Amino acid sequence: MTEFNSQTGQDKFVLEILKNKKNGYFLEIGSNEPIYINNTYILEKSYEWKGIMVEFLRKWENEYKKIRPNSIHVINDATQINYKKLFEENNVPLNLDYLQIDLEEYNGSTLRTLMKIDNELLDKYKFATVTFEHDIYNWNKYNTREVSRQIFEKRGYCRVFSDINN
Repeated sequence: MTEFNSQTGQDKFVLEILKNKKNGYFLEIGSNEPIYINNTYILEKSYEWKGIMVEFLRKWENEYKKIRPNSIHVINDATQINYKKLFEENNVPLNLDYLQIDLEEYNGSTLRTLMKIDNELLDKYKFATVTFEHDIYNWNKYNTREVSRQIFEKRGYCRVFSDINN
């Protein structure tokens, strides 16, 4: 039996939608801990996925290298990364299985990062599933929920769940 690690079922959702796909590829922005409340750990550990993990806090880097060896670990501010260059340098497939964005809405990084992804990647790269944390329950200074929905809809993405609150 699979033991899921995400906070609100993101890993379970992705596996359900993609029919327990093996050897998938993800972009996880805001990885935080490598296992606990992590949306891609089970994908890498049990389903042989790999991908790119973006995290601001350097304190997780050594654990990523030990626990998550199949993925690329980028320790940097998600709003400052050149995603197009990162994808090209790492031969990322044009069709990825999962995009996860879980940053801090209160400082605007969630929306700024999504806008960078929209400008740098979404003309060329496609994601089969997306989970996006807008944190409207805690903060809505930047109208992140509505703006992010407009971006995803413009790109042809279909919302499965409007809002999930832990």
